[in-house]
Amino acid sequence: MAQRASLARALARRPGVLLLDEPFGALDALTRLKMQDLLLDIHAQTGTTVLLVTHDVDESLQLADRILLLGKDDGAAAEGATAKRLLTVPGRRPRDRASADLAELKSQLYAGLGVDAH
Repeated sequence: MAQRASLARALARRPGVLLLDEPFGALDALTRLKMQDLLLDIHAQTGTTVLLVTHDVDESLQLADRILLLGKDDGAAAEGATAKRLLTVPGRRPRDRASADLAELKSQLYAGLGVDAH
């Protein structure tokens, strides 16, 4: 309930851009899915641009048009993360969470994050 209220407060000002940093991170799995769907509905109604930071690969594939994968370049001396890859998510929202296209992108994202696919 607190997440919904927080989202409502942010939208009450009718922002042109909504910045969300791990907005659903503290929620259980089912509530998280419902809040993702609510955010998609709000976006469809308002047209507000949403910049979402998440560590959840599935969430990024469900909500985003484009995913910017951040990380350290191998052998880079600079501190902090850099943009490693920009992926465009195909299809219109709402997306089928079981889509083969999304499964392929998910595999690419995990590989980019250094996670084995097995």
